[in-house]
Amino acid sequence: MRPSSIHCNIMVCNKTTILIWLLFADLIRIAFASIVSTGNFNEDFYIAWSPSHINTSPDGRSRSVKLDQESGSSFVSNNMFLFGEIDMQIKLIPGYSAGTVVAFYMTSDQPNRDEIDFEFLGNVTGQPYILQTNVFVDGFGNREERIYLWFDPTKDFHTYSILWNLYQIVFMVDWVPIRVYRNHGDEGVPFPRWQPMSVKASIWNGDSWATRGGRDKVDWSKGPFIASFRNYKIDACVWKGNPRFCMVGNKTNWWNNPSLRSLSWRQRRLFRWARKYYLVYDYCHDTKRFQEQLPMECSLPKY
Repeated sequence: MRPSSIHCNIMVCNKTTILIWLLFADLIRIAFASIVSTGNFNEDFYIAWSPSHINTSPDGRSRSVKLDQESGSSFVSNNMFLFGEIDMQIKLIPGYSAGTVVAFYMTSDQPNRDEIDFEFLGNVTGQPYILQTNVFVDGFGNREERIYLWFDPTKDFHTYSILWNLYQIVFMVDWVPIRVYRNHGDEGVPFPRWQPMSVKASIWNGDSWATRGGRDKVDWSKGPFIASFRNYKIDACVWKGNPRFCMVGNKTNWWNNPSLRSLSWRQRRLFRWARKYYLVYDYCHDTKRFQEQLPMECSLPKY
């Protein structure tokens, strides 16, 4: 065999070895793409606004946020994520809470941000709590839906969840789907799929709009207003700078598997029940607001 042929084969072998190692590195990165959270607020979140208005239990397993005349407060996940499921148990402000907003959401924090929102709108004592959801894509929202909760969310903790994958965003309350925003990108409907998002929770004064369109204001004599969080779970793809690691479907990135392309038959039944009895506002029914030109997704299947 000629020396040049030997040299060529060595080069091929080296390239093959390098390719194998690159593929192996990709597999390692994919394998560690997701995270199951520690359950400790001190380890997974940082306080972004008003530390004096946030109280965390000694074991880090529960945390409360406070609103008073001085300030609101918020905390934010240390990591950013692209797809996954986020669960948070929340107990809302008891008694008179008009004008307050407690939020649990994901956001990319970019000028053209993507965002997935739970917003709990405070109420006058004795009135049902309203939960507002919204989806922002490339900086545009205007996709509000509102439901009455079918329980008193101030008496005990309930689980609020966001499932976000390549196919859909599902908002759930105690595992009941209350809203689905499907990926109809092939129909020209925008869907958040490129921007990683952090997980946030906050409490703030929204009395210009939150309760009866701003007619009921915050009564500071009823404060301070406190909401509590516990038993969260983040099972999501940690952003490492390359979206393709978060877009695969496997045992690690289970949320992207084909079985989660749509709601199950049981979820569909619960979804229809929640919307039949508790939906109070759907932007897709607001022809006046959109001057008879409803957004494109309103005419497309929800599941």
